[in-house]
Amino acid sequence: MAVNSFMVDLGTPAPDFSLPSAITGDPVALKDFADSPALLVAFLSNHCPYVKHVEKVFGELAASYATKGLAVVGISANDVENYPDDAPERLAEQAHRAGFAFPYLYDADQQVALAYRAACTPDLFLYDADRKLAYRGQFDDSRPRNDTPVTGADLAAAIDHVLARTPVPEPHHPSSGCSIKWRPENEPA
Repeated sequence: MAVNSFMVDLGTPAPDFSLPSAITGDPVALKDFADSPALLVAFLSNHCPYVKHVEKVFGELAASYATKGLAVVGISANDVENYPDDAPERLAEQAHRAGFAFPYLYDADQQVALAYRAACTPDLFLYDADRKLAYRGQFDDSRPRNDTPVTGADLAAAIDHVLARTPVPEPHHPSSGCSIKWRPENEPA
């Protein structure tokens, strides 16, 4: 069953984080992106069919906007005890398969996902140069089995606005996907 994103208030500051890379194990922090005019924080997973459905185009879009100033960081927060396909070594395989050239981090204690109010995978949070939330919502209208081509149109339009320093027009449509697989003690209320 698909879950929708919480649609966090626009203008909310990006919560701080420092998490290990699933590929290198090295820590990556919010401050590492300080010079980027736009930052996309994407909550992803390896096992989710909604992420698998868009991952290749997502990787291509992230790469194409990297040359324009967009920084991207992927974060997986799923409980790997119950969802071993989302363990860091499997995330590294996904990054290779999908062409993710951005840091892909593992949030083992799920505190970063809770701070961002992430609900699903994919769940996308686009911040402006001041790290204020400018867009939260869907990648595009495509979903597994709906025959709509994967384009990333909604996210691309939002990125264009943020890079141009103009507000992203509303409405923003919520992202829809697999729920974050919370450990029982972290289940959002």
